[in-house]
Amino acid sequence: MIRGIYAPIPTPFKNDLIDYESLKSNLALWAKTPLTGLVVLGSNGEFAYLSYEEKVELIRFVRNNLPAEKHVIAGTGCESTIETIKLTNKAAELGCLAGLILTPHYYKAAMSNKALYNYYKEVADASNMPIMLYNMPRNAGINMSSDLVLSLANHANIVGIKDSSGNIVQIAEVCAKAPGDFAVFAGSGSFLLPALAVGAVGGTLAVANIMPSECVELLNKLKSGDLKGAKELQYLLLAPNKAVTAKYGIAGLKTALDLIGYKGGEVRKPMLSVSNEVIKDIRNILIEAKAL
Repeated sequence: MIRGIYAPIPTPFKNDLIDYESLKSNLALWAKTPLTGLVVLGSNGEFAYLSYEEKVELIRFVRNNLPAEKHVIAGTGCESTIETIKLTNKAAELGCLAGLILTPHYYKAAMSNKALYNYYKEVADASNMPIMLYNMPRNAGINMSSDLVLSLANHANIVGIKDSSGNIVQIAEVCAKAPGDFAVFAGSGSFLLPALAVGAVGGTLAVANIMPSECVELLNKLKSGDLKGAKELQYLLLAPNKAVTAKYGIAGLKTALDLIGYKGGEVRKPMLSVSNEVIKDIRNILIEAKAL
């Protein structure tokens, strides 16, 4: 079973091109943390702004510049089934542990449960590595119901889900009824502890980019029965997590990385960088959380 804490890493840009030098520096720092691994081409990686060739090269670069014991999961979801299969199998060839596959969402009205079921089944049937479902209603505008997830959970090549909905009832339903080897991951640090408490086995968390040790420690404290300690860490993560997700987004995450000694880099256009006032706010949040 896939389990543990993963950071969905941002892609640093310089003059609108991928800044591989900064990425290499970041990978060396993340390699020294207790993270189980990294997610490349997740939502924080600005995957929607990357060409197929850029995606492939990013996957290759991350896998080649990270120690073998650190797993790499690649976001390989595309709008069409054929493109998703193509990218997923390329990621498998490059040494990834699994493909993280977001719901197709441009034609939302056509994405019925039947359409989504067929999409994931066809991708899983054709994939040369395991795949994880990715439920991200905030960005995709589509929620994968627990019934849909459970209908896919018995597929031998569908090994888990990253659920970013924040719907703990839905997450609990999947944890309760899915096969024992189906891995449920919290998709945000804002509800890591509640998700773990109902049966999740890990998380793919934006805040894990900047507070990896705290995220891993929360998981370990809960495993050891230290609920009080786990709650304290969950409370500590709330403000930084909000700052690098809903409040300031990817530009905020990159700013936070710059402040703690990583190289966040620029966002790719048309996104905008944050203002000086926002930088001050993020610095104060990090200081308050003892991350800076």
